[in-house]
Amino acid sequence: MKLSYLAAEAKGTLIGRDAEISSLCTDSRVAGKGDLFFCMRGTQEDSHTYAKEAERRGACALVAEHELETELPCILVRDGREALSQISAAFYGHPERGMKLVGVTGTNGKTTITHMLHSILKAAGKKSGLIGTLGASYCGVNIAPALTTPDPVALFSLLADMKKAGVETVAMEVSAHALALKKELPILYDIAVFTNLTQDHLDFFADMQAYGEAKKSLFSRCRLALLNSDDSFSAEIAKTCKRYKTYGIEEPSDCFALIEGETLLGSQSLFNLEDDLCEAELFMPGRYNVSNALAAAACAKFLGVGMEQIAEGLAEVHVEGRLERVGAYRGAEIFVDFAHTPDGLEKSLATLREHTEGNLIVVFGCGGNRDRAKRPLMGETVAKLCDFAVITSDNPRYEDPCAIIAEIEEGYRKASREYVAVEEREKAIAYAVGKLKKGDVLLVAGKGGETEQEIMGIRYAYTDKAAIKALTGEKNA
Repeated sequence: MKLSYLAAEAKGTLIGRDAEISSLCTDSRVAGKGDLFFCMRGTQEDSHTYAKEAERRGACALVAEHELETELPCILVRDGREALSQISAAFYGHPERGMKLVGVTGTNGKTTITHMLHSILKAAGKKSGLIGTLGASYCGVNIAPALTTPDPVALFSLLADMKKAGVETVAMEVSAHALALKKELPILYDIAVFTNLTQDHLDFFADMQAYGEAKKSLFSRCRLALLNSDDSFSAEIAKTCKRYKTYGIEEPSDCFALIEGETLLGSQSLFNLEDDLCEAELFMPGRYNVSNALAAAACAKFLGVGMEQIAEGLAEVHVEGRLERVGAYRGAEIFVDFAHTPDGLEKSLATLREHTEGNLIVVFGCGGNRDRAKRPLMGETVAKLCDFAVITSDNPRYEDPCAIIAEIEEGYRKASREYVAVEEREKAIAYAVGKLKKGDVLLVAGKGGETEQEIMGIRYAYTDKAAIKALTGEKNA
């Protein structure tokens, strides 16, 4: 593909000769012949300093935010990240223009809603693609997880593969980081869904206002916004939308649900989707999962899916590590969940508390090198809702696990002293399992379906489910 064409797509200025581009590169260490290397001012480093290395390794052209001492042709742009997204989309033939795209953003619920919509679309006989925290899948192809929203080169390459395979609709998680870093900027979404806004990622965003503004930016690029009327931030988003619909359980909405029955295993509800009725059976517990299902059902309706197919897709959905029942042990029920924010923990624990006859026991921690302010909040939230907790490690990364635990304890002790701290996660789970008796419920929170534990830059193979099954016995779990 010609460099001049890519320069025009990015609205940049081409300095020097034209060139034939065979691939895109953002890492100078793997640059090669025919590569277009992108220079950007990043949050940690300025990759303009690696332009010479990329040139030595064979890159044939550069994208930069200012002039560089180089003999290579260069596209000068105002914003390198914006250019990376625009050029990636163009390089892969603008696949985002040939499919329907549904983008889901919010602090919690993104993964569940996209999986629910993916299941509904498959039940309707449509070729569907899925991109998010648990990886990507389409037409029998499954790709291991990396980032919630892939970086631009990977994202548009993946979308191109999906389009080539005949995918009609893509359900995609859009994180606040992706929006702030303009990863998916060229996409005009057919439907953009908002779930909720609660505290998270304040290690990256200056404050909740900046975090919310990042989320809000998605809704300037959609044909239809679907907003959660039960979350107050939806009113702010609505001010910026050309067209929107609402869904909710508590507040008046265009699409709403009447919950008819709830257990630890799931729920039965009647969905009213703008006067189209759907009996929805969901094998995932919690009112918040009814809300997630309602969002997915409303999306499907606006995409033209019938009520029978919506009900069928919801009844078949399974989302790895989202308030997932692992099994029973000594008459107690064991769940794993990805909940890693105060709001997420509160909702999951409130759901389990409602159906717990004995003690509600929790194993949880907080990730290292992430939002420290939420650690005591998570501790206090758990202390108020459980009978006993085991505070432990959860991807400590480059931090001292004991220091993280101490910050959680500050909040926990405001509401309760019924806990122990066990640094090693598997031993923490073993301690909790050892306390179980008939009627108890154990929640192991924070990692959900994650398959690794990150410690000092090393990723160790690990899952909470495997640890639980090893302790309780495969046949019991």
